[in-house]
Amino acid sequence: MSTNRSKKSVQISARSAAGRAVIQRLLETADVMVENYRPGVIEAMGFGYEAVAAGNPRIISCSVSGFGSNGPLRDYPGFDQIAQGFSGLMSVTGTAESGPTRVGIAICDLLGGVFAAQGILLALEARHRTGRGQKVETSLIEAIISVLSWSAGIYFDTGKTPGPAGNHHPLSAPHGVFRAADRPFNIAVGNEAMWRTFVDIIERPDLATDQRFNTAGHRLKHRDALTAEINRALADHPAQHWMDLFNAKGIPSGPILTIEEMFNHPQVAAREMLLRLPHPARGEIMTTGLGVKLAETPGAISRPPLLGEHTDQVLSAYGYGADEISRLRAEKAIA
Repeated sequence: MSTNRSKKSVQISARSAAGRAVIQRLLETADVMVENYRPGVIEAMGFGYEAVAAGNPRIISCSVSGFGSNGPLRDYPGFDQIAQGFSGLMSVTGTAESGPTRVGIAICDLLGGVFAAQGILLALEARHRTGRGQKVETSLIEAIISVLSWSAGIYFDTGKTPGPAGNHHPLSAPHGVFRAADRPFNIAVGNEAMWRTFVDIIERPDLATDQRFNTAGHRLKHRDALTAEINRALADHPAQHWMDLFNAKGIPSGPILTIEEMFNHPQVAAREMLLRLPHPARGEIMTTGLGVKLAETPGAISRPPLLGEHTDQVLSAYGYGADEISRLRAEKAIA
């Protein structure tokens, strides 16, 4: 329900010789094949890139695995949390008190899909020039290591591994979670001009001349003391009061919403990030909207399919007649 929207569902048994023949027929004119088995499994099934490309040299074959197709861990099973731990991500997530903490979503799985899509699009663009497809590969660990950004940069620059970042930016202060009278919220003071404006808004201009806080480096070094001073200043008013003042002066700040609060926010509605779709088994379902909008060729989202809902439709489009489809179903090659 969460990952198969806007797809057609075709149910084919790869354990059946007749089923594999159906898959092979589909692949003869396919643009892209995506698989996320362990390395070697798709080849053992007879659908590795070389085998498929022999009959369809324009095909792009994309493999997503836990650790990639080579290296000492190539055969290890890959799950998101394993990749989060292996990649170093968990070591910089959480606090010194909490210890390593996973990100609240399956971020490695999701970024693996994003990088797979990016690789496929690059291969399609290359095919416009060469006329040939190619093999595309990514893995959960490569996807997350690719986006470690400043956490990796700190190590590259200092030779030391960064500790858990907690709720504050590791390279900027004040930049993180602060507490108002009613609830915590986020503030990001990104430069010296913002800092001077910020201390005036919270009515603490003395902080700008305090030797502990008068430069970006000093503020980082004395972050805990600075956070305590800011929280004392913010305690007189609710978060919305401060967010209105900060944003009006160009200092980024925002609430820390629950999932429910976020989906009920008018900004999310304006950007069409919550959709309601009819579904034959569920009545109405909710799903997230499109994360990118194209002006000339806008996308659309359709409901997730029922399992095998489009088997007959898709096979008919590939030239299978009704009798042949019935025979394949009787042989349990398709469902």
